[in-house]
Amino acid sequence: MVSLSRGSTGRALHDYWNHNAEHHPRVLDAVPEGCTSALDVGCGEGLLVRKLARRVRTVVGVDRSPEMVRLARERAAEAPNARFVAADFVKGREERASAAEIGRGYGFVCAVTVVHHAGFAEAVEAMTSLLAPGGRLVIVGIAADGTPFDRALGLAAVAANPVYRRLHGGEGGMDGMPVARPTMSWRQVREESKLLLPGRRYRRHLLWRYSLMWDKP
Repeated sequence: MVSLSRGSTGRALHDYWNHNAEHHPRVLDAVPEGCTSALDVGCGEGLLVRKLARRVRTVVGVDRSPEMVRLARERAAEAPNARFVAADFVKGREERASAAEIGRGYGFVCAVTVVHHAGFAEAVEAMTSLLAPGGRLVIVGIAADGTPFDRALGLAAVAANPVYRRLHGGEGGMDGMPVARPTMSWRQVREESKLLLPGRRYRRHLLWRYSLMWDKP
């Protein structure tokens, strides 16, 4: 079984740290052995795609922002095995041109802080439909505080955040990225993901993130 424990990645041009990039090592460690195709949903300016391209033969990044896709293409000039598509990955299921451009049957599909921008169930359904049998889905997301424990963990994250920032030389890479507040609570994410993804592995992390990993039968 592959764990979502932290790993290591080398630094490259346009590399940076933020709360999303903090989880890139976990995502990369979850790529199945021998995987030849990967899709990063909501790729933004392509940092995770560039990292995946060092490990996987073919990588596609999809983002609904044409400006983010333009920037991602510029920054991935040295990664010829990376391709970027401007499309809505959820609507792409129903829009024949977008779906064909994104493609199907990936061995690995990931999404980092993306699913709260769409309906959770609809987003999960769209991503699982893009996976090949035996493929792996990894989601890193955010949720809304709904209990005293949630709020306490949030306060712990606030205290830890300056330490992380100092360790990584500050935070970057968020210019132009769309922002949306989550509507589902941490408990709702746990419960709904358990129903939608039987056998999924869920973990909650400091700095306001959770991770899900699921292997398609």
